[in-house]
Amino acid sequence: MAILEVTHIGKHFGKTNVLKDVSFSMEEGTALAIIGSSGSGKTTLLRCLNFLETPDCGQICVNGETLFDAGKSEKDKDEELRKKRLHFGMVFQSFNLFPQYTALENVTLAERLLAQERADFKQNKKAILEEIDAHGKELLARMGLAERMDHYPHQLSGGQQQRVAIARALALKPDILCFDEPTSALDPELTGEVLKVIRSLAEQKTTMIIVTHEMAFARDVADQVIFMDDGVIVEQGDPHEVIDHPKEERTKQFLTRYAQG
Repeated sequence: MAILEVTHIGKHFGKTNVLKDVSFSMEEGTALAIIGSSGSGKTTLLRCLNFLETPDCGQICVNGETLFDAGKSEKDKDEELRKKRLHFGMVFQSFNLFPQYTALENVTLAERLLAQERADFKQNKKAILEEIDAHGKELLARMGLAERMDHYPHQLSGGQQQRVAIARALALKPDILCFDEPTSALDPELTGEVLKVIRSLAEQKTTMIIVTHEMAFARDVADQVIFMDDGVIVEQGDPHEVIDHPKEERTKQFLTRYAQG
C-alpha cells in the first residue's frame, strides 16, 4: 500500500489556478523529487500536503487514512490540523529557526510542547524532558552538529542552520519528510553540506519529497521524479527517464533551459 496518495488536488488564489488536478502516489522508504520552473506549483503542492494551505478539491491519504477530503463540508479544528501536520516534516528554503533558541532548543521545542499534553507529564517531567533532549542531541549529531548544539542561529553558517532545520523536522518522527528548495539560499560549498545529509537520509530509506532545482542530485538520489509546469504534472517516472530521456516536449524545453543556465 502506498504511504501517500494524492488525488485530484486543485488550488487557486483568486483567479489564478496554481494546482490543476494533481494526482500521484509514493511508497514508504522512497524519495520523490519534484522539479519545474518557478511558479509551476511545486511549493504550493508541498504547502497543501502540510496543511499550510487548504486545497480547493481532491483528497490526501497517508497510510490508508484520509487526512483531507474536499468533499467534506465541515472544516478541521486547529487541534485536528495540528495532528495531521505531524505526518509531514517540513524543511523550508529559509531555515525558519527561532533566533532566541539554541540549535538544541530549536530541535526539541515541538517535542517538549507535545509532551505537556501527556497524561503522565507532571509525574514524569524530568525523565520525559531528558529523553527529549537525548533525542535532540542524537539528531544533531547525525547532522554533524555535535559541537554546535548550544549555538544560536546567528552563530551558525547557512548550511549548519539548514541542518538544524532538518533535525527539527525529523524530531517528531514524521511519515514523510518534505524539502522545499533546501539549498536555494546557500552558496555552492554550503549546498554540498546539506545535499550530503539528504543523500544520507535517502540511503537510510527515509520517505522524502524534495522540491529541488539540483538536477544531478535529483537524478542520483530520487527513486521517482515529477516534472510540474503551470500547475499540472507533465511527466513522472524513473529519474533517468524523466531527466535524461524526457518524453514530453515541455519537459525537454525546461531541461534545455536548465542546462543553458
